[in-house]
Amino acid sequence: MTGTMPFLLMMLAIFGMLAMGILAFTGPSVGKAQSRRLEAVRDRHTEGATVATQLRRITAQRETRLDLAVTRLLPNPALLTKRIAQTGKEWTLGQYMVVNAALTGGIAFLAIVRGAPPLLALLAGIFIGVGLPHMIVGMLIKRRVTQFTAKFPDAIELLVRGLRSGLPISETLGVVATEVPGPVGVEFRAVVDKMKIGRTMEVALQETADRLGTPEFQFFVITLSIQRETGGNLAETLSNLADVLRKRGQMKLKIKAMSSESKASAYIIGVLPFMVFGAILYINPSYMMKFFEDERLIVTGLGGLVWMGIGAFVMRQMINFEI
Repeated sequence: MTGTMPFLLMMLAIFGMLAMGILAFTGPSVGKAQSRRLEAVRDRHTEGATVATQLRRITAQRETRLDLAVTRLLPNPALLTKRIAQTGKEWTLGQYMVVNAALTGGIAFLAIVRGAPPLLALLAGIFIGVGLPHMIVGMLIKRRVTQFTAKFPDAIELLVRGLRSGLPISETLGVVATEVPGPVGVEFRAVVDKMKIGRTMEVALQETADRLGTPEFQFFVITLSIQRETGGNLAETLSNLADVLRKRGQMKLKIKAMSSESKASAYIIGVLPFMVFGAILYINPSYMMKFFEDERLIVTGLGGLVWMGIGAFVMRQMINFEI
């Protein structure tokens, strides 16, 4: 019974991936298709379709059968879709899940071919197949947010110069969208496009702030909202905001420099066990291969990885400062 359990788990994983592929190409369910048709008819017969209807129609046209199938399978697809959108890439949810499934199956197959136990191969495939794309997406989001934060004070200064020259705020947003390169120009271009199809400036900016998730842009949105309610010199207010954001960026750099030694120590402590394991595996492979064959050693190794993960998380929180 113990020997057949890994085989049953492997077959269950294979059947799960086959079921995902079948659902991906069968198309949406009949009930949901009828609901979408009724909604489309109602929108056509409504005088002056709303902006929300137009955006929903555009989004529905971009979705493929694979995206719809993945949306039905995942428990919270909106959160994952938002995370993918934060990278700034033209990736879809279906493409992301296909990459996850392909990596999981490929790693598990290679591990089995190399002689690893099926259960360990399946766990390694899931860990790498799910964790690697998640890590890459996180790195892309962090890099894009860093680029946005570095250029954002310059964009605010450009807004200030436009306002002081007599241009309205809507036109200065368009100037920023065309003149500032990188993620700042892309995000402001999206705001301008939403305003062109009927969105108010506050709603368009707030949607961008929710997608970006950066406090700097949220400060900008709050500043504009307060100024529109209370009045005052918007150019002076935005100039002060740009100065505050620059000082905030300088403070982040100082904290990064002061905590660099602690980060280096944490990296060395975290990498050292894997370096020792690899060295012993190279010197005496038969001795270390028992960690991939003996179930007791497998459990012990997984427990050690869990504790190392907890330690790395604690060390990260100790050197993580919020400004």
